Amino acid sequence: MTTIFLIGYMGCGKTTLGAALAAEMAVPFVDLDDYIEEQCEASIVSVFKKVGEKGFREIEQRALAQVAASAGGSIVACGGGTPLYGNNMELMNSLGLTIWLTTSPERIAARLTLPEQKAKRPLIASMADGEILDYVKRELDRRAPIYGQAQLRFDSTRIETAQETVETARALARILREV
Repeated sequence: MTTIFLIGYMGCGKTTLGAALAAEMAVPFVDLDDYIEEQCEASIVSVFKKVGEKGFREIEQRALAQVAASAGGSIVACGGGTPLYGNNMELMNSLGLTIWLTTSPERIAARLTLPEQKAKRPLIASMADGEILDYVKRELDRRAPIYGQAQLRFDSTRIETAQETVETARALARILREV
């Protein structure tokens, strides 16, 4: 099996669905943010504060290259901004299968306003909850041309419960077994 890179906006379910998909397909799962935290021995929030967004994107790009080189046959959940920086999208498309996970801006905003989610996302942590939906809509519009370069697109709306997540992972696994 080739490496599968899950891309999409923060809160679309890359980590949640990725872990369930990896379990369903009995392959390793790598969360790129977790990998970065391990390598930097600091949280994403701390890294972001220390080096800024540009510095973080450079670290992220190196981490993606490392993971991509060693993750054959894995499911890799990328950060929402990963495809936007440098040649990351081209790299992922050349080394594996990219899947753009999609869901509505309203669903994403609802997920992101959960306190535990908002606190770990530097780009929205200081925003009022009411500002997040407009921000998500603007960013999705801006990012769509890059995300649209993914080889597949998959609706990740139904991952609100454990049962929905398992069912959605099974549905995606069926598609992947046919590709």
